[in-house]
Amino acid sequence: MIARIGFVAAAGAVVLALAGCGGEHAAEAPRPVPAKGERLTVRQAMVADFKPVSATVTTRDMAEARARIAGTLVKLNVRAGDSVRRGQVIGVIADQRIGLETRAYDAQVAAAQAQNVQAQAELGRIRDLYDHGVYAKARLDQAEAAAKAAAGNLNAARAQRAASAETGAQGAVLAPADGRVLRADTPPGSVVMPGQSIATVTAGRVLIRVEVPEGDAHGLAAGQTLELASQELGPAITRATVVQVYPAVTAGKVTADLEAPGLDGRLIGQRVGLSIRLGQRPAIVVPRRFITTRFGVDYARVVTAGGAAADAPVQVARTPGSQDVEVLSGLNPGDVIVAAGAA
Repeated sequence: MIARIGFVAAAGAVVLALAGCGGEHAAEAPRPVPAKGERLTVRQAMVADFKPVSATVTTRDMAEARARIAGTLVKLNVRAGDSVRRGQVIGVIADQRIGLETRAYDAQVAAAQAQNVQAQAELGRIRDLYDHGVYAKARLDQAEAAAKAAAGNLNAARAQRAASAETGAQGAVLAPADGRVLRADTPPGSVVMPGQSIATVTAGRVLIRVEVPEGDAHGLAAGQTLELASQELGPAITRATVVQVYPAVTAGKVTADLEAPGLDGRLIGQRVGLSIRLGQRPAIVVPRRFITTRFGVDYARVVTAGGAAADAPVQVARTPGSQDVEVLSGLNPGDVIVAAGAA
């Protein structure tokens, strides 16, 4: 019994000794780090208020190669991505009924031509007999009227035949403009109707088209330069210039066209991020050199009241067109910060 009590007392002494050591270590305060290097007093200022929007790479116009007659698409000469010239035949539509009508008109032209030849010959004989006093003037007038009627019938038959042939020729689907084929979704063998789109062709120069809510349209003006939010179009294309703002409001949105040097049309329909300026707002903006990043977290070195430097986590955002960053949280006006890397 006495041995057990001695053992418990010894164990308690050990625990108290360990607790005492831990308490001394926890009570030890971190040593202050002197703030050295470039300093900056945080102040609030008015900055441009930018809003990110999405735009699309497109062309000035989209031309539709449409069917002009009803029939069967027997041939399609292009596919998406092909370059075409204005007037190039990109497809053929056939209608057997039109061919039969044209042959029928050919027969009518031949009959009218035979009647015309007969009427002209009859007129020649009657005129000769009239000159010799055999026929009266009334008989000559009758022959001349018959000859004119036969000539008129011939011209009408030829016109009908030409109209039918032109209708058949309209089966050729022509490219409406110079450009590239974006879509050619109608396969050969399909029955098409007049006005149906066979292919979509780009027309005009390549540009960036953006649609913004009508309430933000005041932030767009011709000649204004907008910054691309990222480098989807390549590192050389970082800005675009507004060339036209369309005056109509469609579905609550205003459309504007932008141009960028070096923009090509290899990816029509590509989405691009833009930033438009809506006005001004108060914000805290500091140079990027005053912010350091460790393990994905941004810090600002703040000078404390005792003259030491302490790292404070901050949330920052990139400011378009500037090397500065906006501090969203973590700093207050009046704080003094030291440039990153200073001891």
